[in-house]
Amino acid sequence: MNNICVFCGSNSGRGEAYAEAARAMVAAIGEAGMGIVFGGGNIGLMGVIAEAALAQGVRAIGITPRRLLEREVVHTGLTELHVVESMHERKALMRQQSDAFIALPGGLGTLDELFEVAALTQLGEHQKPCSLLNTAGYFDGLRSFLDHAVAERFVTPVHRDLLLVESDPRRLVAGLRAWKPVQSSKWMDKQSQS
Repeated sequence: MNNICVFCGSNSGRGEAYAEAARAMVAAIGEAGMGIVFGGGNIGLMGVIAEAALAQGVRAIGITPRRLLEREVVHTGLTELHVVESMHERKALMRQQSDAFIALPGGLGTLDELFEVAALTQLGEHQKPCSLLNTAGYFDGLRSFLDHAVAERFVTPVHRDLLLVESDPRRLVAGLRAWKPVQSSKWMDKQSQS
């Protein structure tokens, strides 16, 4: 495992706990000898990730759409900065550059990125682990929703468990490194017919 992709907010959230957890996540990734792939922003938790990586000597690879660069919300002091033309290209390059994925607290963009990579894992498009850093219980509601989706037979328990969840960054990195791919069909109705 060389690079971990970190999805996170372009806002900082309420309170300092989210920024502190982001810095600790960078430290845990760096201690494991890996680099970080992220959205390249210089604001919100993305900015915290960038500054922490640079301060700690962790390789920081930013991937940003050109329009965000033009709006000057991109960190220009990163180890590498890749400029693409669209959000779609951004997500595709982030996947290509990464061996695992961690979602920190964020908004709709963070959730979009997380669920895209999780769905691709479910479909067997790649075999890379996906996870949540559950800072201050931020993802508790999402975990409850996923349990509900399992109960309503829209998600299998195996696929619900594709998302590793931890509140401690070091344990999360260890879990990503120990993760093994699961081979299971996503179609429950098809499974019940065989």
